[in-house]
Amino acid sequence: MASEERSREKMGRDVRIILISYSASGFSVLREACHRAGYEPVLYMHARSLIPNGGTRSGAGDVVGGIIDDIPPGMDFFVPGGKGNLANVLACYNADLIVCYGFPWRLPASVLQSTRLGGINVHTSMLPQYRGPIPVNWAIRNGDAEIGVSIHWMEEEFDAGRILAQEAGIALEDDVIPEKLWDDVNQVISRLLPVALKRVADGCPGEVQQAGDHMYAGWMEESFHQVDWRNGRRSIHNQVRAIRFGSSGKSGPTARVGAGWIRLLRTSLEPTGGIERECADGSLWIVDSVPADPPELARSSR
Repeated sequence: MASEERSREKMGRDVRIILISYSASGFSVLREACHRAGYEPVLYMHARSLIPNGGTRSGAGDVVGGIIDDIPPGMDFFVPGGKGNLANVLACYNADLIVCYGFPWRLPASVLQSTRLGGINVHTSMLPQYRGPIPVNWAIRNGDAEIGVSIHWMEEEFDAGRILAQEAGIALEDDVIPEKLWDDVNQVISRLLPVALKRVADGCPGEVQQAGDHMYAGWMEESFHQVDWRNGRRSIHNQVRAIRFGSSGKSGPTARVGAGWIRLLRTSLEPTGGIERECADGSLWIVDSVPADPPELARSSR
C-alpha cells in the first residue's frame, strides 16, 4: 500500500484527463465537473459494443452522433473496436488520469497504466453492493428504495477498487422514469466528482471496500424476461419495473394470460381498472401491455 501511495503524486493544475462514458449526457456531466475542479479533458472514449470485438449494439450510431454534436471544439473522440491497441493509443496523450462513467468493458492493467495516476470510475451503487454493469436495474429488481453513487480507483476487477467518495439517497420511485432518475444521478455526480478529484490531487489512496457476500449486478438471465405467475406479486411487479427501466419504457417481460401471450409494460400492486391476475401470494393488476409471441415462436424467429 505504501508503494501505491508514493506512486500517486499530487496532481497539478495542468492535469490532462481522458474521459470515458456512454453518452453525450455522460460526457457532459464529467466534463463540467472536471472544469469546476480546474482540470482539462483531452480525449473522449466511447464503446460501440458491449464487449471488446463484439458487434455494434443497436442504436450506437445515434449515440455516437449525439456525442459528436455535443463535443467541445478541438476534442478528440476515440471509438475502439477492441482492447488490442487501446493502451498504446491512450499513452500517446500523455494523460494523468482516466475518469470513467458507464463503460461496459473490463479495462486491463496496461490501459490503467497508460496514464500517470491510473483511473477512477463513477459507479451507480453504494459499493461494494451491486458491482457490475447494470447496478440500477438490479436495485429495482430487488425492490430497493434508493440507490447511490460511488467513485473509486479502478482495478482490473470490476468495481473493486478503493472508494474515494460516496453519496446515497437517490430515491427509486415505484414508477421509475429513466430521464428523471439519470438527472438525479447526474446531480450527485456533479457534486461528488470534484470531491474525488480533490482527493486524487491530495494523494488519497481511498477506503478499502468492505468484505462480504455482495450481489453482483450482471446481465439478467434469459428466464427473467418471462413471467412465472407462481412467483410472488411484488417480485413480478419489480420484474416488470426493472425491464421497463432498462428499455426506457418500451418493453417488459412476456406472460401468459388466458389463452394468449402479452408483454407486461406496467403493473400495480393496488387495485386498478386493469386486468387482475393471481400470483403466489395475492393479486397483481396489469395496467399496460401489448400482444406478444409465445416464447417458442419468439426464440425461433431470432
